[in-house]
Amino acid sequence: MPGLVSEEQVLASVAVAHTRTERRRGPLGREASDGTVLLRPVRNVRTVGMRSAVDGAHLGRDLQVLWATTMARSRVGMPVLTAGAAVEAPAGSVGPPGLSEGDVLEVRL
Repeated sequence: MPGLVSEEQVLASVAVAHTRTERRRGPLGREASDGTVLLRPVRNVRTVGMRSAVDGAHLGRDLQVLWATTMARSRVGMPVLTAGAAVEAPAGSVGPPGLSEGDVLEVRL
């Protein structure tokens, strides 16, 4: 499974969601170890229907972190119009302090 990497440090294994159905599902129903999802293209992070908090990060088209936060369950974040992707993961796995504004991510096999 691909890994989410920042500055040569592997943050988590990641599933890439390209289709509308995959993006809508996000990390719902995934095991905690596989719960990190890269959503492309998408402009907001949401936790509606999830049982716990989520670490979310808005990414630019070049996968640079524009904004990262931990969101409580049953929330919809404001859209970031300059975002080209987002990362959603179980709370405590890749969000603050793991990611900060300006970090550049990449997906490696």
